[in-house]
Amino acid sequence: MSTHYYFSWFNDVLPEKLVEWLQEDLQDRQSLVMISAKPSDYEDEQINLEAITEWTWLQQSNLMFDEYHFIDYRMQKEEARQWIQNASVIFLCGGDPVQQHDFVAEYELTNVIKNSNAVILGASAGALNMAAKWVTSRNAAHTVEIDTIQNGLGFDPFAYESHSKRDYASFVQGYLFPLSEEIDVYAAEQESAIRVKDGTIEIMGPVYLISRSKIQKISV
Repeated sequence: MSTHYYFSWFNDVLPEKLVEWLQEDLQDRQSLVMISAKPSDYEDEQINLEAITEWTWLQQSNLMFDEYHFIDYRMQKEEARQWIQNASVIFLCGGDPVQQHDFVAEYELTNVIKNSNAVILGASAGALNMAAKWVTSRNAAHTVEIDTIQNGLGFDPFAYESHSKRDYASFVQGYLFPLSEEIDVYAAEQESAIRVKDGTIEIMGPVYLISRSKIQKISV
């Protein structure tokens, strides 16, 4: 059984329906491993979990774990791989999807994550990297010169786009249309989530399906 969550972004607490899903699916709460999307963005040796928004979401929802591990450049590669192998839940955090993509590759974490039996969560940048494909684009506020289609971890056979400030008006600008010609794209506004459980897709909040350059809002 496989369960994957694609979060857009939540400005406050997690929505009640999403918490119900998570309470149902996160039965094993021995070890939560979070993977940074800003792996170089640190100054202190010690990790302050209270400064990590994704950790706060779970705490406020009474989703607590016996162990917490946060992976960035402060952790050695082999230690990171070991924690991921033993994780109950893996959370790919929000931030910069390009930095996270490169960090996962550099630390050789791709196969370790994909071979894990853990429930996989991703928020914003992390959700992009969970999907089969995603786009780096100036329209998505990425620091790139040209739009480029990136390969994600490929947990599910669709592309994903998300950002807390993104909405329908930006999605219809068309920067996702070329990608939608080769694969379906789920484009998420803030306060939304997608759960894929044993291949079944469930939607919570405002999400659009872009397929072959046509966009439609999914009814939930």
